[in-house]
Amino acid sequence: MSAVEAAPAFFLAAVVILAACRAVNALAVRLGQPPVVGEMVTGVLLGPSLLGLLLPGVQEWLFPDSVRTLLYLGGQIGLVIYMFGAGYEFRLSALKEGRRTVAAVSAAGTVVPLALGVGVSVLGANWAGILKPGVSPVVSAAFVAVAIAITAFPMMARIITERGLGSTRFGSLALACGALDDVLAWILLAVVLGMHAGTAGPIATAIGGGVLFVLLVWLVVRRIAVKVMANPRVSVDQRMLVTAMFLFAAAWFTDVIGLYAVFGAFVLGLVFPRGEAADAVLARIMPVGRVVFLPLFFTYSGLNTRFALLADPKLLLFALVCIAVAVVGKLGASWGAARLTGEPQPVALRIGVLVNARGLMQLVALNVGLSAGIVSPALFTVLVLVALVTTIMTSPVLGWLDKRDARRYADGEMPEFLLSGRS
Repeated sequence: MSAVEAAPAFFLAAVVILAACRAVNALAVRLGQPPVVGEMVTGVLLGPSLLGLLLPGVQEWLFPDSVRTLLYLGGQIGLVIYMFGAGYEFRLSALKEGRRTVAAVSAAGTVVPLALGVGVSVLGANWAGILKPGVSPVVSAAFVAVAIAITAFPMMARIITERGLGSTRFGSLALACGALDDVLAWILLAVVLGMHAGTAGPIATAIGGGVLFVLLVWLVVRRIAVKVMANPRVSVDQRMLVTAMFLFAAAWFTDVIGLYAVFGAFVLGLVFPRGEAADAVLARIMPVGRVVFLPLFFTYSGLNTRFALLADPKLLLFALVCIAVAVVGKLGASWGAARLTGEPQPVALRIGVLVNARGLMQLVALNVGLSAGIVSPALFTVLVLVALVTTIMTSPVLGWLDKRDARRYADGEMPEFLLSGRS
């Protein structure tokens, strides 16, 4: 298909994706889920797991290979904008409050899932046949470990914002832990890709380039952005143009060094100047990225997900084991670490529930592994299911905890640690 033929095909596919997302999102919200969960589910429904199963000819007509390439590119734009917004919403001050808790929870919530991930990968390789031919079992085990250890920071931030939890102690601590977890996970993912390449070059490039990038963004880009946002002679359109240039440049640089575009976008959001001018720019950029382009990424992921593979009893049982390991490793370890640092039970439990959500970031990591040739279709499907379950369970569990505590403190005032950012 030529570029001239691919363009109308892409527009039609985008219309179908956005309409389907709108319908599923409405249902997701009614069920108490954030809209982004509906987009994740929509992506799977439009893939071979449902549409391809019921109407394979229609699915192939809507999403030929040339259109899938365009969906990938459009999805990357949505991811970059979304991660920029996630970084902008995050406050570094959250890392200062409860430093001991953040360090302990991040360490436990990374190390324990990593160890369990290696174990479950060895089990899957010998029993369920999840390995991709030609890929080292060590590399596969390391990738599964990283995928299970990751946290969906932007999705968690969205859940916290939509539920009005940003001012609570557990909300701010969970955000700090999630951000730190994701930074560690991306570094480890770069290490895994270096192992797959069989050389230390990619690892050195990722770490060295990452340090250089952070310095450039902090010392140069941030200062320019401050001047642009503070200059009254610069219009909103011009500020948006400068922001987009910085954003795409950051995405390009971190993609080239092996840390991937989302990392660059997130770091830029972290250091971007706050204020009314920047808020106005974000108000224009974010809706387009989140509403129009991000669903394309979920559909691209859904096109690579084949839940029909779970008809194999061994693979289905392996998927259930992965879900259990993911929840115990992340939620359990984070809860335990928070309790050991002195956090009250309600706070510790809610931190564990929030950092257990993997959704968007795990899908990003899976697509990275898929493009690098590390992930087999079976493993991709299993880990997509892990991402869906651990994300979908977050809001209902938080709601149940709120109802339980409301009953518990019905005769008295709710403890301050559940209402404010202070213990």
